Amino acid sequence: MAPLLAVAAVSLLMLGFSAPALASKPTGKFANFSQCPTKVSGVGYCVFGQTSSGEFVIKKTTVPITKTITLQGGIILNETTGAETFVNAANGETLSKTPEAVPGGLLKILPPEFFPEPLKKIFNEFIEKGITGVNASTELVGTPGISRLNLISGAGPGIILPVRVHLENSFLGSGCYVGSKAHPVNLELTTGTTSPPLPNESIKGSLGEPEVIEEGTLLILKKNSLVNNTFSAPVAEGCGSQILFGLFTGLIDSAVNSELELPSVSGNNTAKLDGTLENATAAAVIKSE
Repeated sequence: MAPLLAVAAVSLLMLGFSAPALASKPTGKFANFSQCPTKVSGVGYCVFGQTSSGEFVIKKTTVPITKTITLQGGIILNETTGAETFVNAANGETLSKTPEAVPGGLLKILPPEFFPEPLKKIFNEFIEKGITGVNASTELVGTPGISRLNLISGAGPGIILPVRVHLENSFLGSGCYVGSKAHPVNLELTTGTTSPPLPNESIKGSLGEPEVIEEGTLLILKKNSLVNNTFSAPVAEGCGSQILFGLFTGLIDSAVNSELELPSVSGNNTAKLDGTLENATAAAVIKSE
């Protein structure tokens, strides 16, 4: 009887600890909205956007966008006022931290002549080893803002991204940022025409090519262009914090700020994000699961 009791016990355990059912995901034309926070009360719409080209310019330094950057989340619409509140993605990855290569790399950002001899020696070791590439990632430091009316009309900011720019390589370490939660770089992106102070000139975004499908529950804006050239950029901080226990952090910060000419006031910087933007009703997304 003992073997039978053992089998019965195992069977009961298996029933008690059976694996949970896998969560369903949107399918078909709605597959991109897998991280829409549909379980958050009030979320009536889902957003998914991908920037595949464009550029990010701070003063004289231009970082071309060559790798896809993804923005995703949901929208709560106030039916009375028409105001819209952006809700972060279900998995927390609202804006992808996509590294883009900085042209010139370390040779451009940190000229060795700026440093004292001990720091020059460390820097030169990196140059000799060929570790000169620098990546820049745009990271959220707050919740985005959104106005679909502004996106369509081009009359004001359609998407607002409070971000910081992460400059990273082995020499700069992992703590080198332009902007912070307290002092973000605010990208007020529009499909319309900007009105920047000099020396920048007006630039124009584009709504792109609208396509309404799935019985009006899904809007896709192809060849969409979001622009902003009125933002300012604060100084870089935390650069080189891993070199000699951070002994030269302040000096490396100064070198980065000198080369990038930071802080950079409004009228000297530009963001241009080209790609595709999708907007669906939350009900349709849930129904597709």
